[in-house]
Amino acid sequence: MSQRLTVGLLFGGESPEHEVSIVSARSIAKHLDPARYDVKPMGIARNGVWTVLGDPFARLSAAETPERGRCPFLPLEAGAEETPLPDVFFNAIHGAGGEDGQLQGYLEALNRPYTGAGLLAMAAGMDKWITKRIWESEGLPIGPYVGLTEEGWRKDPESILRSIRALGLPVFVKPANTGSSIGIQKIKSLEALADAIEDALHFDRRILVEKGLDIREIEVAILGGDDPFVSVPGEILVAGEFYDFQDKYLDGKSSCQIPVDLPGSLASRIQGYARAAFRSLDAYGMARMDFFLERGTNRIYLNEINMIPGFTSISMYPKLMEASGIPYGELLTRLIDLAQARHHQMAGKQKTFQSGSDWYA
Repeated sequence: MSQRLTVGLLFGGESPEHEVSIVSARSIAKHLDPARYDVKPMGIARNGVWTVLGDPFARLSAAETPERGRCPFLPLEAGAEETPLPDVFFNAIHGAGGEDGQLQGYLEALNRPYTGAGLLAMAAGMDKWITKRIWESEGLPIGPYVGLTEEGWRKDPESILRSIRALGLPVFVKPANTGSSIGIQKIKSLEALADAIEDALHFDRRILVEKGLDIREIEVAILGGDDPFVSVPGEILVAGEFYDFQDKYLDGKSSCQIPVDLPGSLASRIQGYARAAFRSLDAYGMARMDFFLERGTNRIYLNEINMIPGFTSISMYPKLMEASGIPYGELLTRLIDLAQARHHQMAGKQKTFQSGSDWYA
């Protein structure tokens, strides 16, 4: 039997989705094939220190914040400076720090393969405003929205409020760079708008305000590279006003239908839009694509892309893949294979250049 690959399973992080990441990583560790992989949990504590000694799952669950080692170039905890690099990293960190290009840049410097997309795609896909602008440039369908920055809001709030009023009510106010519905509010009155924007600014300096539509929430899972596989569509059957954090992870009142029965060619159109949106961002490896399907008109709107989707027992991404013929364990293996394939491809590219002259001396 060939030697097992060591897999550095990254989870936790400094984002608001720290707790969700712990649950995702526990599930991933449980389903990685022990005959093929030697899993090394590597938790990033809330203070940014990489926690690798003992049981990182237990330590992060206990909210431990270990002391950083003495080497200023390493994020490892004290006493772990000699930790060997794994063969491949499996990134299960949701949100800022893990899903916005920061971690990908660091892993590139370590010259190790890692799951998911690269720095460019992660940075663009994490910022919902940038994502929408890229999709707009590709002619893909998105709903009406207004984007604002904290600087612009402080300088001229009335102008921004006028733009938002033109959308009509209700609207959704959301930070541009959070996930798991953290910081999102549904606003039904103009009087509540300013407070909702201020609340969202606690999480980010860039805010989106989206027109509230009468819609069904449709999702697909994506796996691959330039010609990715797209799962069957599923539907979130929302119990409350919208699919918020409380409902997703605590109350569990909403449910899902996989696959969902859609009229006519809607399913194939949604899959086609998902593939085009994925490629427009130079995404890679995995993503969950969220759509709105307007009731009455059957208009399709791209909503968001999540490039480090949840891997918990209730998460849509592995459920959609399983319904499409790819069980959880095989899905993880394919993601690791994709990581190695891209790393091998890039290793063959020329990175240096010499002019043949000493002009620069």
